[in-house]
Amino acid sequence: MSHWPEQPVNTIIKWLKDRSSSLIVADFGCGDARLAKNVKNKVFSFDLVSNDPSVIACDMSNVPLDSSSVDGAVFCFSLMGTNYASYLQEAYRVLKPSGCLLIAEVKSRFDPNNGGADPNQFTRAVCEMGFTSELKDFSNKMFVLLYFKKKGLWQACFIGKGGSVNEPLIIRRAIQRLAASE
Repeated sequence: MSHWPEQPVNTIIKWLKDRSSSLIVADFGCGDARLAKNVKNKVFSFDLVSNDPSVIACDMSNVPLDSSSVDGAVFCFSLMGTNYASYLQEAYRVLKPSGCLLIAEVKSRFDPNNGGADPNQFTRAVCEMGFTSELKDFSNKMFVLLYFKKKGLWQACFIGKGGSVNEPLIIRRAIQRLAASE
């Protein structure tokens, strides 16, 4: 990937630099923390294992952040585990309402003709977790960029019998759809 003409992390860096430096970001599966090292924003860098003191080593389905504490969540080539739906669920938890979710993945992972996920099913499943799809960028020949926005609480939840909110139901259904899209 280092020989690619364009790196997705650089696209995300540019996107973030075009926004306020006051935005707080969680970088899930950050690798060498390149995002944090190249923007003025406060970036929480998470990865499963790291020797870099600026990276918080943890399970990305349980990061040490408060709920609704960040403006953006980034997954750059980091939705590769079998439990990636729980990573997205965690991003939903830590994002503020209207926060941005950016996903960059290798294009082949979204090619159903070659064993990849159907991009429309994947997008639908992420939306059912409480996000709206803002942009799907398939213009790069090597990777796909997906931009989502977290819905406000009233938009994101199913209403159960008697008018009660049933947020776990929407998350369970979305996880089932994500698993089916593989």
